Amino acid sequence: MSSLSRESNVIYVGRKPPMNYALGIITSFTGSNAKEVTLKARGQAITTAIDAVEIARHRFMKELSVGKITIGTEGMPPREGEGRARMVSTIEITLRRE
Repeated sequence: MSSLSRESNVIYVGRKPPMNYALGIITSFTGSNAKEVTLKARGQAITTAIDAVEIARHRFMKELSVGKITIGTEGMPPREGEGRARMVSTIEITLRRE
């Protein structure tokens, strides 16, 4: 599997409501017939990613399971006026279709 086709099954979670990302998960599985989809989020978007996964799994696609969860920390460049880089939590949730 090439990295290009794998990258199409990655959803970056931001500031939209969780339902938008839940629909993105469903679309990724049904549209491209993918076996797995990965959600990536950092900072405050982590809660949105978890909500989206739970909405997709419990309301729409009961055959989905959580394959792998990876957590970490990423250095972000300092905001204007801040002296040093800040650390932000990250999460990757991989969903599989059973």
